[in-house]
Amino acid sequence: MRPLYIRRFSAWAPGVEGEAQWKEWAAGTREISGTGENPALDFLPPLFYRRLSQLTRMTIKTVHGLMPLGEETKLVFVSLRGEIAAQYRINKSLIEEGEIKPALFSLSVFNTPPAQTSIALGLKAGYTALYPACFREGLLAAAAPVLAGGAERVALAYADETCPPEYGGLDPAPSPPLAFAALLGAEPEGRALPLSAGGGDLDPGPLESPENFIRYCLGAEKPCVR
Repeated sequence: MRPLYIRRFSAWAPGVEGEAQWKEWAAGTREISGTGENPALDFLPPLFYRRLSQLTRMTIKTVHGLMPLGEETKLVFVSLRGEIAAQYRINKSLIEEGEIKPALFSLSVFNTPPAQTSIALGLKAGYTALYPACFREGLLAAAAPVLAGGAERVALAYADETCPPEYGGLDPAPSPPLAFAALLGAEPEGRALPLSAGGGDLDPGPLESPENFIRYCLGAEKPCVR
């Protein structure tokens, strides 16, 4: 197995942006807000993102933080909940009105975030949308082409948006909304962080949850958070 590095990294969550605020979050002195706050996408015309969900906007924001990406770099999008707010509106309409309005399907499908990100940022190498049972499975699936030698680098994007309040009583409670993007590669670059040294297993710590992955990046001597 080839080595695997986090070559670049970008993260965003409601109430947490930039390296200093993420360090406060990791230290327990700042919380992620469970709101529908959206990141600023001032690098795009407003008409492009006017109807996009929090999930898709966070994905665009964090992948933009990795730019520029090579023409051969594919995007792998991982989410545990997907467009849950849009799906909730569809379910609510079906229960209360006995039908689904066609307009509700717009931008509600699983591949909406990576598709809109590819359009917004001009990515042409293609994308994959994964909805695994746990974060570990999604990260390993995204890293597999690099580890196996099929690709030199892969752009991984993870995002989960704010759950509708009607889901607040679920056990376990939904994790907070957050997003990050990481450029994974077989060769180190700049302040790259190793996930494996090659020929052995990946470091298990960052694999366990999105939060652990972010904490791993923040724990480096020179964090690569953008």
